[in-house]
Amino acid sequence: MDYNADIIRDNNPMDSLEKQLICPICLEMFNKPVVILPCQHNLCRKCANDVFQAGNPYWPTRTSVSGGKFRCPTCRHEVILDRHGVYGLQRNLLVENIIDIYKQDCNRPEKKKENHPMCEKHEDERINIYCISCQVPTCSMCKVFGAHKDCEVSPLQNIYQTQKTELSGCISMLVAGNDRIQTIISQLEESCKTLKESSQRKRESLNQLFLELNRVIEEKKADLVERISQAEEEKLNFARSLIVKYQEQLQSSSDLLQSALQMGEQTGHATFLLMSKQLMNSITEASKGSQLEKTEPGFENMDQFTLDTEHVIESLRSLDFSTCYEFEEEEEDAEEYEEPEEDRPEGQQ
Repeated sequence: MDYNADIIRDNNPMDSLEKQLICPICLEMFNKPVVILPCQHNLCRKCANDVFQAGNPYWPTRTSVSGGKFRCPTCRHEVILDRHGVYGLQRNLLVENIIDIYKQDCNRPEKKKENHPMCEKHEDERINIYCISCQVPTCSMCKVFGAHKDCEVSPLQNIYQTQKTELSGCISMLVAGNDRIQTIISQLEESCKTLKESSQRKRESLNQLFLELNRVIEEKKADLVERISQAEEEKLNFARSLIVKYQEQLQSSSDLLQSALQMGEQTGHATFLLMSKQLMNSITEASKGSQLEKTEPGFENMDQFTLDTEHVIESLRSLDFSTCYEFEEEEEDAEEYEEPEEDRPEGQQ
């Protein structure tokens, strides 16, 4: 049976108004005093206090709340309380006046009659009891003569108050759970922010480290290149000095050769003999002086400047982040869980 169809509703503006006057915590019409939150939603002050206490189970002053915060159960907006706690929230006198007017309107006899749901089986009977066995509201006639005559029933008001209290407790529990979840979300979001900042710092530190490595490599490269250049310059200067000496020797030898050729063309015996002896002595001396210094074998070789970088390259390739911190944490955890034998109770040896 569809008992929702048993309830007759009067679709008028007052029905819509009633929905706006229901507290989202206790699910009843707002009880005075009504407080308005910064987000413009309303709560019974008692319900606001219950929400705060449920979301802050370890708050030191449970009886007189002062300070703290909680979230609006409707929009999840965070409400910051001052030193007066929920008693510092502003009362919504307009809503309280509207509630008074609404209750006066509902208390009219004709209003009470038309708003009370009637039994579908017994049209003149109000729904006034609750069938505990079937867990549905019904009327007295159904209990006496109808489908619920063998069922256990209870006054509607008793069941209403019991279930309303249970539902209110569930709502408070959900609100508190949502607050805790929101706190975890906030913590995770803060962790993500901190993680990004920490990662950025590490990236910048790593960039600086590799810039320093590049600087050291460039400095070492410049030093080694300078040493090669110095050795090259020394050898070039030595070779050039030898070239100058050999050129001078060649010029002297060429001059003697020219003189010897001219002497060979002399036809006068006396003249030839007078000059030939001196010329041959000069040639002999020049031949002795031709034994100039020479470069050693491998003079042009620069193999002494070969650089072995294999171990350096291998070290760079194996470069990785230090794991000392992780090892220290593991050792600390192991020490915490290791119980000294002398401290163990007897029988656990």
